[in-house]
Amino acid sequence: MEYRNLGRSGLKVSPISLGTNAFGGRADEATSIAVVHKALDSGINLIDTADTYMGGESERIIGLALQGRRTQAVLATKGWFPMGEGPNDRGLSRKHILDAVDASLRRLQTDYIDLYQMHNWDPETPLEETLETLNDLVGSGKVRYIGCSNFAGWQFVKALGISERRGWARFISNQPEYSPANRKIERDVIPAGIAEGVGQIVYFPLAGGLFTGKYKRNEAPPEDSRAITQGERFKNRWMTDRNFTLVERMTEIAAEAGISLPHLAIAWAMAKPGITSAIVGASKVAQLADNIGACEAKLTPEVIKRVDEVSADFV
Repeated sequence: MEYRNLGRSGLKVSPISLGTNAFGGRADEATSIAVVHKALDSGINLIDTADTYMGGESERIIGLALQGRRTQAVLATKGWFPMGEGPNDRGLSRKHILDAVDASLRRLQTDYIDLYQMHNWDPETPLEETLETLNDLVGSGKVRYIGCSNFAGWQFVKALGISERRGWARFISNQPEYSPANRKIERDVIPAGIAEGVGQIVYFPLAGGLFTGKYKRNEAPPEDSRAITQGERFKNRWMTDRNFTLVERMTEIAAEAGISLPHLAIAWAMAKPGITSAIVGASKVAQLADNIGACEAKLTPEVIKRVDEVSADFV
């Protein structure tokens, strides 16, 4: 496994990260722990979760999985989403961040979070309040690095400006959606990240499972798939004629390149400028084992260009 520096920091992470939003849901506790151990054994060190995943179950299970192996992992979690009914149980206020970090530490059974990320932009809280709180957490040792998720380029650049003026810890990463089926971050997020030293840890490189090949045009989806569990929301978001046409073209490119469709999609994301790591979720050990093979898929410039061309409408 070749490791990459995350943004303008010395923290080294694997080009594939383990996504854990299925833990405690589509993946039971025992399976989830086995998936974490497979990831660590394979050289994946970045494990991504959030307090909102399965109401905290994902964090709790990861805490169990990392007993005796904590130092092998770069443990990343996130806060922002509601975690209670109260008016301060959400957002990026000082109160909620401090409460959320302490709750995450308890569930994760650890003294520190390697990378704490703001899960979304909060228009109701002054950015200075959020950033000062994060700086205090870094100073306390509860958090070692900070990042954001789903921020636009101008949003994390604004945050960086405030942090640099105040001498506070700065964001080293952003976590946006990115795949051949959604290349919007190429407009401003990636250029801003490259210019400012913010690494992109991208989620949905398989476009919600479209690039696994298990969804076919005019065919019923598998019974245990997201298309079934998420219903109309998944269908409207992913199962469109436009997306299926892209999948068919990508399948042809993968066949000609002699690799699988999932490996093509993941390897393409990992090869793009500004991308540090691609998050790959897994609800089964075999599923993760297969996806890890994307690290060995060395795409030629010609293959990358062809994927760029067939997905140009998705920028």
